[in-house]
Amino acid sequence: MDILILVVIIAVVAVAAIGGFVVSSRRKQAPPTEERRAAPAAPPVEPQVGEEAAAPAEEERRTVEDVTLPAATAPAPPAPELEVPEPAAGRMIRLRARLARSQNTLGRGLLTLLSRERLDDETWEEIEDTLLTADVGVGPTQELVERLRERVRVLGTRTPDELRALLREELLAQLGPGTDRTVHTEGGVSEEGEERPAVVLIVGVNGAGKTTTTGKLARVLVADGNSVVLGAADTFRAAAADQLQTWGERVGARTVRGPEGGDPASVAFDAVKEGITQAADVVLVDTAGRLHTKTGLMDELGKVKRVVEKHGPVNEVLLVLDATTGQNGLVQARVFAEVVDITGIALTKLDGTAKGGIVVAVQRELGVPVKLVGLGEGPDDLAPFEPEAFVDALLA
Repeated sequence: MDILILVVIIAVVAVAAIGGFVVSSRRKQAPPTEERRAAPAAPPVEPQVGEEAAAPAEEERRTVEDVTLPAATAPAPPAPELEVPEPAAGRMIRLRARLARSQNTLGRGLLTLLSRERLDDETWEEIEDTLLTADVGVGPTQELVERLRERVRVLGTRTPDELRALLREELLAQLGPGTDRTVHTEGGVSEEGEERPAVVLIVGVNGAGKTTTTGKLARVLVADGNSVVLGAADTFRAAAADQLQTWGERVGARTVRGPEGGDPASVAFDAVKEGITQAADVVLVDTAGRLHTKTGLMDELGKVKRVVEKHGPVNEVLLVLDATTGQNGLVQARVFAEVVDITGIALTKLDGTAKGGIVVAVQRELGVPVKLVGLGEGPDDLAPFEPEAFVDALLA
């Protein structure tokens, strides 16, 4: 009996404990606040069509004219202002003083020797050595000395002014003052009856100043009133096309170029084609610098000329020579003359050497005249060669 009462008491205690735990849990939960008692979300409204659809809201409509476009953030850069090259006429005379500074060793040396009281065999040998040192060449030197010696003996010329006049005459005779030194830029007519521009090929070895000479020649032609197209056929030198294009942009000449390492003949062909399309007066083609010892490269130069001639004849082939190379320039000239018919010579860096006699030697070697000379690094320091001004500079 006592055990039964004990069991009942334990059961009552257990029920009371469980009930207290439940009541305590409910008291810990805070009653919901007004903010938390939000209204239930409305069910989504399904879109309606047809008669049940609501009328669209009236909106103000704007025309294209009413729309204001935003201002450009950066204005387009203005086109570069074109330069006005200096006229070619008279450049040689203007640059004569600069030429005289580098050439006066030759003229002063010759006049000093000729002014000696006694012109014996030893003196004439010194005169000959002076001419050879100036790269006049063996043949022209011997001829010049023989003529001077004979005229001095016959005429009895002794005064400095008379000797200077005599030397001037003989030097001019060696240069050929009556030679045609015009850069021929007269166009023609193609087989299809189209006006064809004059075509000038610029050839030469690396480092002679070929691309620079092409750019300066463009300035000479523009100054004379010609429209010019440039062909950047030197595709093997990365900076050549960029350099030529910069020269062209300064005077408004269009530059035709191709991919780096591309076919030079193709670029030259396209340049002449562009010249025909644009009705240009002259197309200048800057060919790749060739080492005259590389047979394959020289053959490629011949190919450029043949491809260009599909449009018509080439008017000029100008060989660019560095005057400071002296007699080595004659070796280069001979090889180039065998590949393409050289019609004229552009002699660069003539102001930087005392060996101005190379003018005489290269003309005698090739049988073609020096037509252009470079007398400085300025953009207008390429001048048509004038023998009288050159000799006067030698004897200044």
